[in-house]
Amino acid sequence: MSVSTSTPDKGVAVVTVDFPPVNALPVQGWYDLAAAVREAGRDPGTRCVVLAAEGRGFNAGVDIKEMQRDSGHSALIGANRGCYEAFSAVYDCEVPVVAAVHGFCLGGGIGLVGNADAIVASEDATFGLPELDRGALGAATHLARLVPQHLMRALYYTSRTATAAELHAHGSVWQVVPRAELRHAALELAREIARKDGTLLRLAKAAINGIDPVDVHRSYRFEQGFTFEANLSGLADRIREDFGQGPGKEQEPGQEQDPRKEQESLKEEREEAKGRA
Repeated sequence: MSVSTSTPDKGVAVVTVDFPPVNALPVQGWYDLAAAVREAGRDPGTRCVVLAAEGRGFNAGVDIKEMQRDSGHSALIGANRGCYEAFSAVYDCEVPVVAAVHGFCLGGGIGLVGNADAIVASEDATFGLPELDRGALGAATHLARLVPQHLMRALYYTSRTATAAELHAHGSVWQVVPRAELRHAALELAREIARKDGTLLRLAKAAINGIDPVDVHRSYRFEQGFTFEANLSGLADRIREDFGQGPGKEQEPGQEQDPRKEQESLKEEREEAKGRA
């Protein structure tokens, strides 16, 4: 389990997350990721950072089981602060950050890619916030940067996911490629960015962040307050007790219904509705 940094090309740093089996990060993992991104961005030789992951999917959010093992609130507070630090590190990175997303991108993964400057995704990538099924709230701030407002709300309330193709149609994903080509495509975009003047790139990043209509730091912190409220009331614990247990057993990320089959099912439902109208 690790967060590592490599420099495959001049001016390009790749920060890779590897927390098997599903990249659900423990508290320390979020802090390690934040430190790696910040360090890469501070390097004067870096002009672009690629954020990638090993394994079955890009990110499955926080380690729920770590919270379940904690009888108090230290794990929750740690996860809240760790996620805030990691999301902020991506947003505040001195140079552009390209997220290379494959498989599932859930919960905290949305916070990372929502704050990235560009997203390259594999064809099998899915994006969503299953927070209401996990006894948590948060990262709507970042999902709202990926899809229109009403779609964000519907996805949030239902815990459904959106495909890479759908996000590409909304303009939030730069490119969708076969999984085998993901790393190459992300590096190609990073190399193109890295060919620009390093000092001017840093000025551009600061300027673009400065004109953002939403303060992502304050907005996400506001959301986290409701997560803590749900925990203090005992509501979150009751929901998390069902996580991974019983006949309604939660599926591990990557075991969800194929998004294409889900879309076909929805299409059939619409056709049936038209026929009854």
